[in-house]
Amino acid sequence: MGGLRIRSEGPGVLDRPEVDVEQSSGSGKGGWIVTVYNNETNTFAEVEHILMVATGCDYEEAWMETWEIDRLGKSVVHHSDQEECENVAAVIAQIGIEVRVSCE
Repeated sequence: MGGLRIRSEGPGVLDRPEVDVEQSSGSGKGGWIVTVYNNETNTFAEVEHILMVATGCDYEEAWMETWEIDRLGKSVVHHSDQEECENVAAVIAQIGIEVRVSCE
């Protein structure tokens, strides 16, 4: 277990990705989800950061979802309509992590 590596360096860990996404709290309406999968490339901090940027969640939620990704292999990180989920997934995918949008 524990595929997300912890490292201090990393390209653009604090930079906002270049995607125009309308921030939303993800009301859960719409029946679509965004699932993020573990990998051996991204750091814990990179994943936390991109989740906060993409979904507008706070640090605690991003930490919990990143922990799930790291320990369980995946986590559902957003619930909304299809368009919003696709926008969120596009932001997350910018760091090279596997992300899928699907109907609940």
